[in-house]
Amino acid sequence: MSLSDLPESWTVWNDEHEGRCVLAYRPDVFDAQAFPAPCMPTISLTPGSPNRPPGERSGEAWYVTFYLEPEVSLPGTRRFDSREAAVDGAVDLAAEFAAGEIDYRDAYQVPREEYLDRLDELTGRDAEH
Repeated sequence: MSLSDLPESWTVWNDEHEGRCVLAYRPDVFDAQAFPAPCMPTISLTPGSPNRPPGERSGEAWYVTFYLEPEVSLPGTRRFDSREAAVDGAVDLAAEFAAGEIDYRDAYQVPREEYLDRLDELTGRDAEH
């Protein structure tokens, strides 16, 4: 699997050769008019834990984190042993989100119901909330 296998609704926002990679969900609609630009869902692949202790080499493990907004992420950052495995994991995560299989509402401590209802519509999730 590779980044070219991303669902159509996702795009590669930034991809450093053998380094960090950021995937963005529907940047065409998170344009500050249809949806707030800061709320654009992103998936970040990073070498080494963002909270790694000093001295830990960054290339030992890869982490995939799903951000709903800069300060709101899904629980359970995923850890992988290689960049290739992290790319596979990120593509799978993007596909789950695009298919409406991720419950992102629980990530919000203060729910923003109107925004989340609109996000449900965009992702094709049933509005059973």
